[in-house]
Amino acid sequence: MMDSHKQLFSLLRLPLVLLLLSGHMGLQLAEARIQRDETNYPPKMLFVFGDSYADTGNTRIDQPGSWKQPYGITFPGKPAGRFSDGRVLTDYIATYLGLKSPVPYKFRKLMQQRLKYGMNFAFGGTGVFDTSSKNPNMTIQIDFFKQLIKENMYTTSDLSNSVALASVAGNDYNYYLATNGSIEGFPSFIASVVNQTVTNLLRIQRLGVRKIVVGGLQPLGCLPSSTAQSSFKQCNSTFNDLVVLHNNLLNQAVTKLNQQTKDHSTFIVLDLYDTFMSVLNHPSTNNITDQLKPCCFGLSSQYSCGSVDENNVKKYKVCEHPTSAFFWDLLHPTQAGWQAVYNKLQTTSALHQIRY
Repeated sequence: MMDSHKQLFSLLRLPLVLLLLSGHMGLQLAEARIQRDETNYPPKMLFVFGDSYADTGNTRIDQPGSWKQPYGITFPGKPAGRFSDGRVLTDYIATYLGLKSPVPYKFRKLMQQRLKYGMNFAFGGTGVFDTSSKNPNMTIQIDFFKQLIKENMYTTSDLSNSVALASVAGNDYNYYLATNGSIEGFPSFIASVVNQTVTNLLRIQRLGVRKIVVGGLQPLGCLPSSTAQSSFKQCNSTFNDLVVLHNNLLNQAVTKLNQQTKDHSTFIVLDLYDTFMSVLNHPSTNNITDQLKPCCFGLSSQYSCGSVDENNVKKYKVCEHPTSAFFWDLLHPTQAGWQAVYNKLQTTSALHQIRY
């Protein structure tokens, strides 16, 4: 998601042509087909855009986190480009769809056998606008996707049987504050972020993708980067109030988009705010004992998870049981955290709409 641990905080019918069949058995077969097509339509590909909540390997190896020890210690057992100790949101959405995680855009030529599952264009540290990260923002990520379609890597049929996941996890807000953006100007900036997000979702739809899922903003005030001042005991309600504004505007915009589509369910919002808060407020239900304290952290404020000094000596500490922590570092959930969020998402209607 976010690209710096030193910044203040880091604010995703089939039209059925039915032939008239004579006879009772013919009608039964037609009705069975209608029921099957309307109730279960598993997508065959997943295309992913966004930031480090979704990135599975696009960020460069020389950048902080993701490709450094101890990232990836839970899965796959070594650093593999994920901003966590293991799996991230992309992996769980792919699992839900019955797919393998799509290949990172960076490895598309090295892992061609995985192209059939879609592609991941997400880069850690990015936003819908430019941020302090030099990685491509979401507009450019969609440009990459458009170019591959132009090169016939994916067909119209592929796209019409696919889902897109867009992760917008707060890097734009992080950069806004880091560049002296005012609290007074925050509401109007939030509106501009949501408007650009909507523009991106529409672009993806117009390229032919059948379902587009966008992540609502998680409670940024509960990230360890925000709770450190309270010794990881209390969320920052001011930050969370701003998140609620973002999510309200996003939900209103998506509702309006769906009113303009044929099936009224093309665009779907994943409620990461409520799912995160549900897990954080009931940690024991998910076998979480440390809900706000990060598992991996720097030994001092000048270091972060994965930091080493000039002699390659570790300057970070990792908790004994990552499976008991919700947060991995100052910004990102552990695999256990994402698993708990995914479990909660499965009880919501939004996730089910992806398949139908």
